[in-house]
Amino acid sequence: MTEEAAVPGSGAPSAEGRSTMSEATAVPRTVGVVGGGRMGSGIAHAFLLAGARVVLVERDDESADGARSNVLGSLARSAGKDPTVNERELGGQLSVGTDLGLLRDADLVIEAVPEDVELKQDTLRRVSATVRPDAVIGTNTSSVPIGALAEAVKRPERFLGLHFFNPVPASALVEIVHGAETAPEVVDRAAGWVAALGKRAVIVADAPGFASSRLGVALGLEAMRMVEEGVASPADIDAAMELGYRHPTGPLRTTDIVGLDVRLGIAEELQRRLGNRFEPPEILRRMVDEGKTGRKSGHGFYDWSES
Repeated sequence: MTEEAAVPGSGAPSAEGRSTMSEATAVPRTVGVVGGGRMGSGIAHAFLLAGARVVLVERDDESADGARSNVLGSLARSAGKDPTVNERELGGQLSVGTDLGLLRDADLVIEAVPEDVELKQDTLRRVSATVRPDAVIGTNTSSVPIGALAEAVKRPERFLGLHFFNPVPASALVEIVHGAETAPEVVDRAAGWVAALGKRAVIVADAPGFASSRLGVALGLEAMRMVEEGVASPADIDAAMELGYRHPTGPLRTTDIVGLDVRLGIAEELQRRLGNRFEPPEILRRMVDEGKTGRKSGHGFYDWSES
């Protein structure tokens, strides 16, 4: 599970910016992404637009084919919006497969598998055994402690959190999370890469929920309690935050986009680590039990069946 907040704003760099960044090698020459789901495919897309060669690794052939289709489809959409995007040329910079050995030449590898601690540790352990000693390894986690994941890599000083937001190409934010052993120069390099993607980096220490998930979940849980108590409708609660506080998307619509099951898992983890102020409301547990997980299921606090 990954907290994927919808952050509007064009994070994709312009054609002029892409050319400058490529010449200045502001992004790594080769970026590896492990896990080709929504977030992994989006991360691959963003680095392709910025001029990097991208190697995407999935668990099996079927998943690899799906990931390739997702990335190429998103490149086609980018080309439809921006005539300076050469869809064919950028697609030629993408390699997709199932062998972690494809990552041997990567300068940066980002793990983007589901938010399961054991799965992430196993993936990172195998990635760390494969990549070059000078490669940087990042994890796209929104809630798993960086310290716990750093135990799985050989060189924790070259490991950090790179928390992207959904949808990745259009989002304006990447949360850089440094662990206790992350080298300061690695954090600085990562911040440069984020800038090269046309995004803003926020740098936070390894703490429960980091900054974005902790604040976003806290607001979302309180909004759910208000629905549960009959204070107002989901639409009115969201409008209060969108119009009154200039939030681009209200907390309940954001929860639907992220996934109620994802928010439940993160809330349970934050409750375990920070106390009962993050206790999930009964309405959240009930809706997840009923299969109402938000946009992906067609139903959540809103009806997404026509989307």
